[in-house]
Amino acid sequence: MNDLLLELQERDAVGKKIAGLRKDNYIPSVVYGGRQEPILTQSPIVETTKLVKAAGKHTPVKLIIDGKKKLAIIKNIDIDPVHHIIRHVAFHAIKQNDIITANVPIVLKGEGESLAEKSGLVILQANEQIEVKAKPADLPEAIELSIVDLATDEDKLTVADIKLPSGVEFADIDQDMELAIASVYEPSALQAANDAAGGDEDADVEDVETTGDETVESEPEK
Repeated sequence: MNDLLLELQERDAVGKKIAGLRKDNYIPSVVYGGRQEPILTQSPIVETTKLVKAAGKHTPVKLIIDGKKKLAIIKNIDIDPVHHIIRHVAFHAIKQNDIITANVPIVLKGEGESLAEKSGLVILQANEQIEVKAKPADLPEAIELSIVDLATDEDKLTVADIKLPSGVEFADIDQDMELAIASVYEPSALQAANDAAGGDEDADVEDVETTGDETVESEPEK
């Protein structure tokens, strides 16, 4: 886990005053979780944008509020649909022993090196993330899966091919281990499938506001 750090200031600006805060290049935020009341916060736009881009919604971050450190995950990011800048961030405070459930990216390694690609076949990724659970220190930034051994259009990679790091488990105890992650196709077969579908393409949709996909299970206090 990277040591991602952001210093937050408590803020008084609410309602219409938020616009002035943003004009001063600050992003409003809130920190909630645990038994404490939510804390209204703010931070410089440059530092906040860098942190959000690096952490996403699956990597724990360290927050400093009035000199006190808190561990948190980004629960919600509100993005301006016109200017594409962050308007608000919600942080969920967690503890080192909390079990976090999060969607972690699956990264395919070895692009261009497989026998399948060298023979003119195409490898497509069917699922780009997988839900896992772990303590903050064990939560991986991504799960890597090699495609080097894929050779024919009958080959594929499934969830069963994923080797989870120590301390990490699949979130779903009934996880479908045969769920395809990446499959090999003949280019002609892909073209035929596109033609059969009428060549429809999904319209681009701007993600105005993302929703949280992490849950936290706190261990009983001893």
